Amino acid sequence: MEVTLTVAAERAGDEARSLREWLLGQDELRGRVRLVESPPEPGRLGSVVETLAVALGPGGVATATATVVIAWLRRRTSDVTITVKKPDSDFELTATNVKGVDAGELAELTRRVSAELDGGDETAA
Repeated sequence: MEVTLTVAAERAGDEARSLREWLLGQDELRGRVRLVESPPEPGRLGSVVETLAVALGPGGVATATATVVIAWLRRRTSDVTITVKKPDSDFELTATNVKGVDAGELAELTRRVSAELDGGDETAA
């Protein structure tokens, strides 16, 4: 199954590229992440990159993706929203002041996002 991660931020293209680098830093995700280019807005040149596609599969790929996305969001200094689209549903993760989240809350958030990526069954993680 493939999911897309669309970044909404002041510099969405730069943020999407940054998230891609973080994802590619995980062995489980190498070869599973690609940038998705959109056509430019009318009157502009060049393509727009603000979306990543991630091929999920067995072997902890959903958990690795969730862990990296949440860790990446914690390092953002501005507001960032990631819309995660699956074939049958979508959800948003918004980062505003995430650095104040404690370890227990992070573990729970990672579990919930991983379960959602695995198919919406929260017991999967």
